[in-house]
Amino acid sequence: MTEKNRTEIATLGEFGLIHHLTDNLPIGNVETKYGVGDDAAVLQFGDEQVLVTTDLLMEGVHFDLVYTPLKHLGYKAAMVNLSDIYAMNGTPRQITVSLAVSKRFCIEDLEELYEGLKLACKSHHVDIIGGDTTSSVTGLAISITCIGTAPKEDVVYRNGAHDTDLICVSGDLGAAYMGLQLLEREKTVFAGQKEANPDFAGKEYLLERQLKPEARRDVVEKLRSAGVRPTAMMDVSDGLSSELLHICSQSKTGCRVYEERIPIDYQTAVMAEELNMNVSTCALNGGEDYELLFTVALADYEKVSQMDGIRIIGYVTKPELGCALITRDGMSEIELKAQGWNPLKD
Repeated sequence: MTEKNRTEIATLGEFGLIHHLTDNLPIGNVETKYGVGDDAAVLQFGDEQVLVTTDLLMEGVHFDLVYTPLKHLGYKAAMVNLSDIYAMNGTPRQITVSLAVSKRFCIEDLEELYEGLKLACKSHHVDIIGGDTTSSVTGLAISITCIGTAPKEDVVYRNGAHDTDLICVSGDLGAAYMGLQLLEREKTVFAGQKEANPDFAGKEYLLERQLKPEARRDVVEKLRSAGVRPTAMMDVSDGLSSELLHICSQSKTGCRVYEERIPIDYQTAVMAEELNMNVSTCALNGGEDYELLFTVALADYEKVSQMDGIRIIGYVTKPELGCALITRDGMSEIELKAQGWNPLKD
């Protein structure tokens, strides 16, 4: 291919590349109900629908083994996939694990990685049923496929939001990103030294959110118990702003989000101030929180507003109104832009 015809992947970004490669993929099997474009593909076998999702984690891109223990990495790798199934309002059942491993790893290293995988799967009643291994010349790569199930009427897609729906999010946002900034800072501080003794006192929550995230099965169960079925849902992996725009784009709607309602933990706010960063920007664009972002009908306001750990942060609008953040003082609207993490960007 000549340079004249060469298009850099970074110009499209992760989701742009996915759309470019898969928009015209034909579906020929009757069992395939929904393909590319959501947190998981949906297949129909019998009375239940089968959910399938895959994530690939690359050393140097998704994780840094300088400060990521292998047990934590295994745990996180599993949770990333389980979270996608919960984001479809489903229940994860099985995973397969494929590894590409360089010669600098030993059997004990992989045992430690698997301890994390097994711990995550045990806590969510998920079976590890297979996978593959191969060699690598660039480091460690982890590819996990997760299989889940859900009754047909329970599956929630990204494209179901409607005008006047409420926008809700679980937990708090920005903590995982602040944990990453903290780890990167300490890595720089102790670079070249034989011993590293970073002081993480008072910042344990940030480290936990980055190194040991939790897929929000509890939120899905809470909504089911209350008889609330979200109209659209995603997990927050690339940042709140990016995920909101995905929902609005696929649902053909706009949105309004209130800056003052975005849930932020105290440690996140303190760390942002310490690093001279805008905490709202971190919460909007940080990513890796793996909280659930979802919309519900206005009629469910009373139920959702009384749920612990769920915050109503805005509402869905007509598409012509666009997507905007209402500033903390309530006086201005700022256009929402997808500034979350893009693994294909230079």
